Amino acid sequence: MSETEIKTSSAYVWFDAEFTSLELDAARLLQVAVIITDHELNRLHPPEAELNLCIRLEEGEDVSPWVTENLSGLVARCRSDEAVSVEEADRRMAAMLDRYCGTPHEEMADRPVLAGNSVHNDWFLMRRFLPEFSLRLHYRLLDVSAIKIQWMDWIGKEPFNKDDISLLNEHFPGGGIDAANAHDALFDIKASIAELAYYRRNLTHSGPL
Repeated sequence: MSETEIKTSSAYVWFDAEFTSLELDAARLLQVAVIITDHELNRLHPPEAELNLCIRLEEGEDVSPWVTENLSGLVARCRSDEAVSVEEADRRMAAMLDRYCGTPHEEMADRPVLAGNSVHNDWFLMRRFLPEFSLRLHYRLLDVSAIKIQWMDWIGKEPFNKDDISLLNEHFPGGGIDAANAHDALFDIKASIAELAYYRRNLTHSGPL
């Protein structure tokens, strides 16, 4: 590779999770979702291949008061036959990466990058509970929240409005978002992709590089 060649990321693995508690050291997974795109934010798989899994809550396993109040529907799904074990979720997520990213890659530079909003929180739980999925990923993280901070502090504009359905569908490749649903892992992924696309389209450099 010459000095002028830049190796782009092989893929972005958009990941979001919902947890049993906001205290991450004590939290367990409730929901996980995955969409894979290239670095231009185009899906690398058909929409029906995206993953959105509820994780089974074992009998007697508690959730925090905040989760009980705000995610009651999700908690009910995690206690239904719809839910899968965390081991099954890990297997299916790893299989998705193997199919659409050609993982596992021996070279770290060839591995896809985990992406999302405040994705370090999701990474923390992923490292604890999803080992097969985790080992297929690059050590780097693409955090849209970091770009949002620069957008507000440097450009001085309001951040992307994730409650605006028309704005979401304008920037999410392929559209198809019917309603805003904060704290749903799959919706949050789609909103993050749309948000990054929005900043990429509108962010300009006002000074010398």
